Amino acid sequence: MTTATAIERMEQEAIDICRDLIRIDTTNFGGNKGAGELEAAQYAVRRFEAVGLEAKIYESVPGRANVVLRIPGTDSTLPALIVHGHLDVVPAIAEDWSVDPFGAEIIDSMIWGRGAVDMKNMDAMIIAAILHLHRENLTPRRDLIIAFFADEEAGGDYGAGWMVKNHPDLFAGAEEAISEVGGFSVDINGRRAYMLQTAEKGIAWLKLTAQGMAGHGSQINADNAVTSLAAAVHRIGEYQWPLSYTKTTTSLMEQVAELTGLEFDPANPQPLLEAMGNVSRFVGATLQNTANPSALQAGYKHNVIPGQAEALIDCRTLPEEHEATLATLRELAGDRVELSMVHEQDSLEVPFAGNLVDSMVKSLLDEDPEAIVLPYMLSGGTDNKWLATLGITGYGFAPLQLPPELDFTGMFHGVDERVPVDSIKFGVRVLENLLRSY
Repeated sequence: MTTATAIERMEQEAIDICRDLIRIDTTNFGGNKGAGELEAAQYAVRRFEAVGLEAKIYESVPGRANVVLRIPGTDSTLPALIVHGHLDVVPAIAEDWSVDPFGAEIIDSMIWGRGAVDMKNMDAMIIAAILHLHRENLTPRRDLIIAFFADEEAGGDYGAGWMVKNHPDLFAGAEEAISEVGGFSVDINGRRAYMLQTAEKGIAWLKLTAQGMAGHGSQINADNAVTSLAAAVHRIGEYQWPLSYTKTTTSLMEQVAELTGLEFDPANPQPLLEAMGNVSRFVGATLQNTANPSALQAGYKHNVIPGQAEALIDCRTLPEEHEATLATLRELAGDRVELSMVHEQDSLEVPFAGNLVDSMVKSLLDEDPEAIVLPYMLSGGTDNKWLATLGITGYGFAPLQLPPELDFTGMFHGVDERVPVDSIKFGVRVLENLLRSY
């Protein structure tokens, strides 16, 4: 039987590992411009090797490192479970932060730093839970495939995408996976609810390109590429996408209505969104397709009209609406602007049912019996999209019990990212329970 001392050791290791990983700057600037992933991968491997577990590093290109460890279970007839995280983080501009974004300081009982939420907390919980299971001679029922990927924050071409294309054998026998952005708690009408991620919007990162006649800035120019591009960006940015519900979002809204006593009016979800507090931004973005202009580039001198102008659009699509959304964007862009695809991945939606879901719910309720678990759709994306190309069903489950006043969803890619120490302790206990018993 696992002792309280062993559990406390696992909790403290999760905290220590999280801080160690944050201190390794794994900033991903996109375009294969990153640093630190290899150092983080080597750190994870050393932690596993210290207890006799053999993990292996796979580099897609020098420095872009992925880690895989397979742990045999007691029942070889059961399909394996993939438990994965990513090692990279988005950039952090130090002068915008109130602390060193890579200092991993503990302030107000919270770990501060880039990756504290996305997603070195979960990476740390995975490592700590596996170390605990191995030290306590607790063999899981099924094979566990532990993976840490590079490049998730730039689409995964050097990480999960490269792994599933070049090393699909490493995931043989797996049918399901768990990873980030699910299992965190929110307060709804005084009731703690855990948001289990069962769907993800699709991704279409687009480039708009306008061609025109280059010339002197003092002259009349009826074929100005900047003007054409600006008009297209304005049309796309101002377009009001209609509300559209999937099985996941309908189920969530219906259950929130039941918890709050509010009516679910599909034409006006705002009262229910407001009842969800800070998480409303996450959920609200899943009730429609979105297309946000995110970058502009044109010209090089005040008095020179450029012959070309470009913009980037971050489009996120609902299940079964991807092609229709792209068609709308082509129409909005207009005849004078070319729309091209930079990165594209399908949406995901899986049932809030089955043995894995039941086990995730049980592992949460074992720690928090009075809570409720709800399905939700992620407006962003995870490496589960890449694993889905191998037929693997993915869920978001990085369990955290959070204080209601903490704007957790605002921490993703935000300034002063931080996670409560007690939330990590809770999460590693839940995760260990799931990995041991499922």
